[in-house]
Amino acid sequence: MANVIKLRKGLDINLKGKAAKKKADVRAAAEYALVPEDFVGLVPKVVVKEGEHVKAGDPLFVNKKFPEVGFASPVSGTVTEVVRGERRKLLSVKVKADAKQEYREWKVRMPEKMDGQEVVNALLEAGLFGYINQLPYAVSATPDVMPKAIVVSAFRDMPLSADFEMDLEGNEKEFQTGLTALSRIATTYLGISKTQAGGPLASMGNVEVNIFDGPCPAANASVQVNHLCPVNKGEVVWMVDPTAVIFFGRLFMQGKVSLKRTIALAGSEMKDPCYADIIVGHPISDLLKGRLDNLRHIRLINGNPLTGKQATIEGYVGGHTSEITAIPEGDDRHEMFGWIMPRTKDFSANRSYFSWLFGKNKEHCLDARIKGGERHIIMSGEYDSVLPMDIYAEYLIKAILAGNIDKMEQLGIYEVAPEDFAVAEFVDSSKLELQRIVREGLDMLRKENA
Repeated sequence: MANVIKLRKGLDINLKGKAAKKKADVRAAAEYALVPEDFVGLVPKVVVKEGEHVKAGDPLFVNKKFPEVGFASPVSGTVTEVVRGERRKLLSVKVKADAKQEYREWKVRMPEKMDGQEVVNALLEAGLFGYINQLPYAVSATPDVMPKAIVVSAFRDMPLSADFEMDLEGNEKEFQTGLTALSRIATTYLGISKTQAGGPLASMGNVEVNIFDGPCPAANASVQVNHLCPVNKGEVVWMVDPTAVIFFGRLFMQGKVSLKRTIALAGSEMKDPCYADIIVGHPISDLLKGRLDNLRHIRLINGNPLTGKQATIEGYVGGHTSEITAIPEGDDRHEMFGWIMPRTKDFSANRSYFSWLFGKNKEHCLDARIKGGERHIIMSGEYDSVLPMDIYAEYLIKAILAGNIDKMEQLGIYEVAPEDFAVAEFVDSSKLELQRIVREGLDMLRKENA
């Protein structure tokens, strides 16, 4: 019987443009790109040259500090360009795909007969280990420290986020194999939602299944870590995206790297929102052909509206991206009397607008405007009301801004990830970039403890 954990704090934001449970016909692209920035905390070093031919599974770049951690090419083909930015920062590695794909091959293995170190070594050899994240610091994991536990959250609850069960369909065996492999490393916890309790996820073996019943951000793996296996100083917990678990399962079952996944094409500006089967690194321009009227006054996001990154039509699907969303920019709107209007269509977390009278199921069409300037922090408890973790969020933010490392540690910074503050950033009357602030605090602490 799965353990049920009830969370009361949080906020569900119902946005217009959710992807319908159908799949668009998307053809293979001519060129793919792997972007190091998708793997937080990584200092990349390129290990291929322009004009070199690679197979799917060959490393394109590695972690400079841990060269054994490579990042596999999603396709076979010719490296066409190593793109660099200011101060030679590596932005992406582009590969022109072969008409017939070639895969680097490994042995087909049975994870239940392997020990933890053998599983880690297999993931390192195949260039998949970098898809694991860790607490503390919320960065791509490193193999020098083994975790005390591993947490996999098999549902998503951010606005317009993709339903993982669309990705799971037809990949149940691979997902179970991936979970079994992770369980050989450390105790593995699988978090599912209340609606998934009667489905195949609830009966997965070799893991401890927990049902998280509550509003967003209950699906965040770091929130689940806080309730299942809190991180103390000196400890490490790994967090694995459920789609990455499928990648791991394919490696052990098929002996090759396959980065095929299902993502959502969503948002109020997207024509016919739906799902698409693609490979990591697919060009966004190919996915959005005929789906947008024009790019003027539209915010493209690599991810969901709260935690995703602003994208351009020339971008590529990220390594951890589960949706591409398009919402109004809002730069073409001019409202008479501004905030003083009654606003029956806009969303409000605290019933400031009359729109709450229409119920929680009403879909809202929000744009990317901040609607106000940065202000002083107001100690009103509004962060704590939407953060289902046992920390004092407002005091933690103040400690980060002050650069007080001792206070940060006392207030629980080792347990948080920037996306935990996404909903708090949405409701913040001070208009602060809370996710950026938390990221800077984590980077500061990581540098100090190095």
